[in-house]
Amino acid sequence: MLTVPRMFSLLTYITLIVGVNFAFSVTPLIPLPNGEMWAPLSLVVGFIFVVRDFAQRRVGHHVLWGMLVGCVVSWFMASPQLALASAAAFAVGELGDWAVYTFTRRPFSQRILISSLVGAPLDSIVFLGMIGIATPWSVVTMSMSKLAGSLLVWWLVRRREQREYTPEHLQA
Repeated sequence: MLTVPRMFSLLTYITLIVGVNFAFSVTPLIPLPNGEMWAPLSLVVGFIFVVRDFAQRRVGHHVLWGMLVGCVVSWFMASPQLALASAAAFAVGELGDWAVYTFTRRPFSQRILISSLVGAPLDSIVFLGMIGIATPWSVVTMSMSKLAGSLLVWWLVRRREQREYTPEHLQA
């Protein structure tokens, strides 16, 4: 059953999906020295991958409904090309992230890291390819930007796990 705290996790996830897609539609790209363009909001997307991990931890596979709702609402907030690219990239990246998170039976911190390492590049390849600006450099830059947030959360969760599972804690 979806309790209020669980619904809050799911609604937070949906709100972040819609918010970042809207922000992508109004935030200009930044030109890089080599002529490539960089989307600074890519830094935020990594956190959304991790929020999905936390939401899935609370609501299980109901998180898939959150993905669907976020994609549908986002569809109405951007140009058709951007909306389609965003929805497709999000679906592929998040489903890859979800699958890795679901099927690996590792500690939570490792699932955050591995699922983000899979989801971020998938999302970047699909999105940049569909809007016609995919180059090796742009895919790497966008993927690394997305991974920055995930790596920070992975490090924090890993530290907490290490503190919780030290020998002193196990003997108490």
